[in-house]
Amino acid sequence: MCCNYQKKRREPIWIYLLPNMTLEEITGTDNTSKKMQTIDQALEELLVAAQRQDCLTVGVYESAKLMNVDPDSVVLCLLAADEEDEGDIALQIHFTLIQAFCCDNDINIVRLRGVTRLEELLGVGEEGSEPRDMHCILVTNSHTDAWKCDALEEVGSYCEESRSKNQWVPIVCLQER
Repeated sequence: MCCNYQKKRREPIWIYLLPNMTLEEITGTDNTSKKMQTIDQALEELLVAAQRQDCLTVGVYESAKLMNVDPDSVVLCLLAADEEDEGDIALQIHFTLIQAFCCDNDINIVRLRGVTRLEELLGVGEEGSEPRDMHCILVTNSHTDAWKCDALEEVGSYCEESRSKNQWVPIVCLQER
């Protein structure tokens, strides 16, 4: 320990010197990568379950319409973009507006990487299906039949934990299979 004095107050401030180690290095475990894998899997499970229950809204414009009409039904907003989409200024403006709306209405938000995997999960590009805008996906909770999903609770907990670490919009990468 060492004691430093501030110039203005002349009061001692005690500073404890610790080595520059992370908690994972001290405890000998790396839970961060394990946590990311489980969130990745939970998101995939959630998307498949929500699609089966018809609780997905896909597309930037469709999502904006739903949030304007019935924001209370939205439980999660997924904003999907890969590196090639980062230069699309119009898309980034849409994302900023959607994020602001979600923050004002206490809707959990996750940024996704891996649009190709997202399309695979939701069956986009299969024969007979029309192309869809996969950049914004809302998971809704119907007012009549509130469906429960452990994956939704896990993703919600992850978003809450991220906010407590001042990471307001966590980024999750979906792994291609």
